[in-house]
Amino acid sequence: MKKLLMLLFVGLTYISVSAQEKVAKIEFKSDVIDYGEIAQGSDGVRIFEFTNTGNAPLIITSVKSTCGCTIPKKPEEPILPGKMGKIEVKYDTNRPGHIRKTIMVTSNADTPNVSLKIKGKVIPPDSGSKK
Repeated sequence: MKKLLMLLFVGLTYISVSAQEKVAKIEFKSDVIDYGEIAQGSDGVRIFEFTNTGNAPLIITSVKSTCGCTIPKKPEEPILPGKMGKIEVKYDTNRPGHIRKTIMVTSNADTPNVSLKIKGKVIPPDSGSKK
């Protein structure tokens, strides 16, 4: 009987250890980029940095913007555990006015959908200035 209980205990311990799943985790340095006030036609490229804090490779499957004025670019290769990755976002700064856009990131992480935001204001050139 003791041998049977010991065998059962060892078996359950093995099952519980092997059942621990390897999971990717995505942790962004910041989920908001504030452009502040930028001049019309200036460089609209910004970078969201993140780290895979999990124990499995992180695969970004899609990165989509809420509008065509914002073009996100995802990493093509898996991000290994403990490594950093970048998502590049390019906003069309030829459109004057306020910036408030959302970028949806989909991955194999334990939180599969993450929202990133950009904000700011594109200032048109002073119409009274001379060139």
